[in-house]
Amino acid sequence: MILTILGWIVFGLIVGFIARALVPGKDNIGILRTILLGILGSVVGGLIVALFTGGLRSGASFSPVSWIGSIVVAIILLVIYNRVTGRKGARR
Repeated sequence: MILTILGWIVFGLIVGFIARALVPGKDNIGILRTILLGILGSVVGGLIVALFTGGLRSGASFSPVSWIGSIVVAIILLVIYNRVTGRKGARR
């Protein structure tokens, strides 16, 4: 169980950092919010992918489609977060 939780944290961190790298501008959300953003993106993205691929399967969370879905949802959540908190667009 501890390894599962650590796995979600690491996966969330990776997905969150990828989302932050792909969204232009500076994001001052910190490491904890990055992890939470990635985990939430992974869960929601995984559920959306499961709807289109025929349900949840064992091992499906490590498929490329699930990774892409997780990253896309994390990007959407980051953009929404930035709009709600009033962060301005990319500055030069």
